[in-house]
Amino acid sequence: MKYSTVVVALLIAFVLGLALACNNSEESNDSIESKEVFWYLGNTTVYANITAPTGNGPHPAVLFIAGSGPTDRDWNSPLLQGTNGSGKLLAKKLVSEGYVTLRYDKRFTGEHASDNLPYLIGNISMQSHLNEVISAVDYLVGQPDIDASNIFVLTNSEGAIHALNYQLQSQDNRFAGMILTGIPGRSIMELAESQIAALLDGYENKDELMALYNESVADFMAGRPVAPDPALPADIEWFLRGLDNEVNLPFSRELWSYDTTEKLKHIPEPMLVMIGKKDLQVDWEIDGARLQEAVLPEQDVTFMYPDNANHVLKYEEKPRDELNPAVDGATYNLVDRVLDTDSVNAILEWLLLH
Repeated sequence: MKYSTVVVALLIAFVLGLALACNNSEESNDSIESKEVFWYLGNTTVYANITAPTGNGPHPAVLFIAGSGPTDRDWNSPLLQGTNGSGKLLAKKLVSEGYVTLRYDKRFTGEHASDNLPYLIGNISMQSHLNEVISAVDYLVGQPDIDASNIFVLTNSEGAIHALNYQLQSQDNRFAGMILTGIPGRSIMELAESQIAALLDGYENKDELMALYNESVADFMAGRPVAPDPALPADIEWFLRGLDNEVNLPFSRELWSYDTTEKLKHIPEPMLVMIGKKDLQVDWEIDGARLQEAVLPEQDVTFMYPDNANHVLKYEEKPRDELNPAVDGATYNLVDRVLDTDSVNAILEWLLLH
């Protein structure tokens, strides 16, 4: 059976931080003001877009934290076709409802990545991602038209992990609430194993190949060099070799074993957890069930599984069992793809409530 190179590439996005140029120009209209901003973080610079409704504040604010790997501030990625990113579209929706939004490029993504990368090689970690979130919140708090007591966060995929880390460690300027979309309820190691197993369906020697895959993962987790067996399919071998790339360490090893369910139960602020039923990267039944089981009765957590939303909250008209990851998983950001209305409305209603 031919496995999907696109799905393997999407798995790689969890651990690889590749940088490609992107266009961060913004349109403005009479009711929205948008501009590119930046701030310094050590020897590096964080670039972002801030959008705000016109008129006197203070306004509530929403910080966007993008998904894994080379995903930029707009939620575009060189691994996907098109530049119609959901982050930019969602920001426009929120600004039209009176929210200031800030969405930033991770320092190894976007058109300025090449300036930052020399300072990041070997230094990308959970802490370095946390530092980016801290700096973004500090930027928002410093704006005169922001209500610092009403800063929310809207994340996608891996972005939820960095938001959870911030909330668990922050004493000041905590998020008033958290919107976690496409959040995995399994460790990345377990999620990857399940997807690799699915990719190997149809191979007569699947069990043997899975054993070889798991041997390489065990080496990676033990801090040993990863040397995949050449009997593995080429894309899976490439994926494994990317795990211990020096650019991504120590982050990739920290990420691989991260347990969102353990962290989620320690968040006292309100949360909206949203996984689309047509998400090809996480499973709303498997991951959603684990997340629901993890929360405590006293927590204020809303779970929603939009019928027609994909991983980045775009509307998907095809039935789930007809989706082909090799095709549909790569077209999230084409110009004709639109946000899922149910997802957007649920986010707006939840924010208004909180």
